[in-house]
Amino acid sequence: MEANRADSFLKMIQGSKRGRLKVYLGYAAGVGKTYEMLQEAHRLQASGVDVVVGLVETHGRKETGALLNGLEIIPRIRHEYRGITLEEMDTDAIISRRPQVVLVDELAHTNVPGGRYAKRYEDVQKILSAGIHVITTLNIQHIESLYNIVEKASGVKVLERIPDSVLADADEIVNVDLTIEDLTDRLKQGKIYPHERVEKALSNFFRKANLEQLRELALRELASQIDLKTRETNGEEAASTPDQIMVCLSSMGPNSEKLLRYASRFAGRLNRNWYAVYIQTPSEDPANVDSKTQRILNDTLTLAKQLGALVFTYKGQDIAATILQFAREYRVGHIILGSPALMPWWKRLLGKKDIAERLMHESSDTTIVVLDTKKPAIAESIDEEKPAEILKSLSPSSSANANLLSRFMPEEGIIIYKDSIGKDEVLKDLCSLAAGFSGMEDPGMILSAVLERESQGSTFYNEGAALPHARISGLRKSVVVLGLTKGGVSGSGTDKPVQCVFLLLSPLEHPDMQVRLLGLISRTLMDKELTEKLLASGTSKEAYDTLANWEYKRQ
Repeated sequence: MEANRADSFLKMIQGSKRGRLKVYLGYAAGVGKTYEMLQEAHRLQASGVDVVVGLVETHGRKETGALLNGLEIIPRIRHEYRGITLEEMDTDAIISRRPQVVLVDELAHTNVPGGRYAKRYEDVQKILSAGIHVITTLNIQHIESLYNIVEKASGVKVLERIPDSVLADADEIVNVDLTIEDLTDRLKQGKIYPHERVEKALSNFFRKANLEQLRELALRELASQIDLKTRETNGEEAASTPDQIMVCLSSMGPNSEKLLRYASRFAGRLNRNWYAVYIQTPSEDPANVDSKTQRILNDTLTLAKQLGALVFTYKGQDIAATILQFAREYRVGHIILGSPALMPWWKRLLGKKDIAERLMHESSDTTIVVLDTKKPAIAESIDEEKPAEILKSLSPSSSANANLLSRFMPEEGIIIYKDSIGKDEVLKDLCSLAAGFSGMEDPGMILSAVLERESQGSTFYNEGAALPHARISGLRKSVVVLGLTKGGVSGSGTDKPVQCVFLLLSPLEHPDMQVRLLGLISRTLMDKELTEKLLASGTSKEAYDTLANWEYKRQ
């Protein structure tokens, strides 16, 4: 079986231009992830593949350390931090050496502060973009959306976490499994930790019940990823169904992180686009809320972006009505929200309803999921909490990868600004540019439609990007144009400078197109390496080629 795994990865990398990512996934330290990775390295090397060790942590395990013999090891780079010398992987040295395959242990590792990247997975993305294949290791508890579940199961707050999209983008995932009994025996024999740490480990993280839950999570995650890859391979079409997922956020909502992680895992299992929507009422205008509330809200929206959501901010007095308006516009089939605050009895006497009750009463063909967010930690099991009939009602989803954003963007559809530019000016420029490609003769009409949408809630987000868009009646085809500015967009109202502005126009008569293109743009913006290359482009043609080549390599 091990030889077959190596052969499979060997065939994959032989036909690839962009680096491929293979992940050995386990449920706990000591199951053998690094050991398996090193064994594969020797098999690949025996097949003539140029393999090097970028960074491997043996943790003093003799059997693992012995497998390093015969493999070239790239020296680590040293950093001084608070008077202590620490070692990290030397990403530049790996790229300069240009092996075919590099081994990188512990994907979720946090780098020494002050380096180019905060997390090791970001170094790995840099290596992959250089065309070098990576084999790495990961424990299940480090996946961002599982944070609450792992905390509930183990009582441990896992600090080193990676966005779910990193694992979702892996080309191959291998589950490294070991029975609980065998893992415990290895621990007692001192093969995982030194003997003096064994008793403490057995009474804490390595409790049988804890390991059983983590093992189940790993197996379920692997099954979910296999299902996702199968649907992507088959090219099933998500955008043709009105079952996008929307999670509703508020500035003072308790446990918004739990809400987002639940939505992320639910959307991931169904392979759907999902939206994190914050409705800003007049009382929550930035001028009316304190800095702490604003910071919490910004952190929540940033986490939503990291988890892969398309983040929207809408303005509205009537929250329920605005949510339903968004759901209709973006083809939302499932609305997820936290448990609403208790309503005073006298309002009940007057016939008032809370937001959840109004959504259930006023929506049609939409499933409303109310998650209990009052308590800080409750195990989230989508299979248990989600009625089976909901899952059955969903048709198979698809892959946004089946489409290419560059197909909707003309080669001349990119404007590069050398200096900072105002929000109104960039919108006007992009609308004029889009008018020429869309067949619409009146740029003013397009600008009016875009500004009307902006008045409902800014699409200039705090993550450095903007997605102004409009659906226009009579538009013959969807068009995407892009504005790039290193100096940022002034007047955007964001803390972080907005440097990438994607303007999207789609036919009013085909709402699925807007959903599909928003999903493609979202995936594009999640690749920091691509964003850096786009911003470094000197011409529109160069930027377009960068985008097109990136998409081609991901196919």
